[in-house]
Amino acid sequence: MPYENYAKWKTEAITEEPKLSIVIPAYNERERIVATIGAIASHVSDLGFAWELLIADDGSKDDTVALCEDLHLVNMRVLKAPKNGGKGSAVQRGMLTARGRYVLFADADNSTPIEEVSKLLNKLETDGFDVAVGSRAAEGAEEGKKSLLRKILSGGLRWMVKYIFFIPVKDTQCGFKMYTHEAAQKLHTKQTIMGFSFDLEILYLASKFGYKIAEVPVSWIDAPGSKVDTRKEVQRFLRDLMTVKMNDLKGVYR
Repeated sequence: MPYENYAKWKTEAITEEPKLSIVIPAYNERERIVATIGAIASHVSDLGFAWELLIADDGSKDDTVALCEDLHLVNMRVLKAPKNGGKGSAVQRGMLTARGRYVLFADADNSTPIEEVSKLLNKLETDGFDVAVGSRAAEGAEEGKKSLLRKILSGGLRWMVKYIFFIPVKDTQCGFKMYTHEAAQKLHTKQTIMGFSFDLEILYLASKFGYKIAEVPVSWIDAPGSKVDTRKEVQRFLRDLMTVKMNDLKGVYR
């Protein structure tokens, strides 16, 4: 009964600890945030457990916040920021606010369909992993509509992540990751990078702290309306790689 389950989630506040919290960072997402919320709420409400949704707004200048609040979803919270602090900042606020036993970070464009959530949840709940990373590079993943330039740059960055920084994940940047509550709290408390490369730092720390990490193949499509400037983000990614390494050498993560 998908609609009945959604209607109940929409109007009746959960009283127990959520099994799952879903965090969506949002910045000027008026064109797609409502559709993404609808897709997530419809699917997850039918999975049969208590869950909450957190929209971590990053100081949007459009009516993203108003559109979310106008939905009147009792189990959704909108976390407002006075100014834009970066995607990593928004995710951090959501992760540290989440109450669920498991916490998923998902991009606002729904590039990895929410239907993939059970794959990650099974890795944590059944297989005992601490972190499950949705991956466009793992065997079995489906990656659609990615430009040749992005494919070339992604390949080069993945090589650096593996052979220079020894992070045991091929795809650090896919916006679909799940953590146990304990792991989410520890990793995002230690987080220092607040831009798009925050995932890199989080996975570096997860490996450093000895968490069990699963890389899970997922479907992914390059959704229209992306705010990512590929060339600029590659430059920032390389800079942030160096920042992570220097932080570790300086003892920042101790």
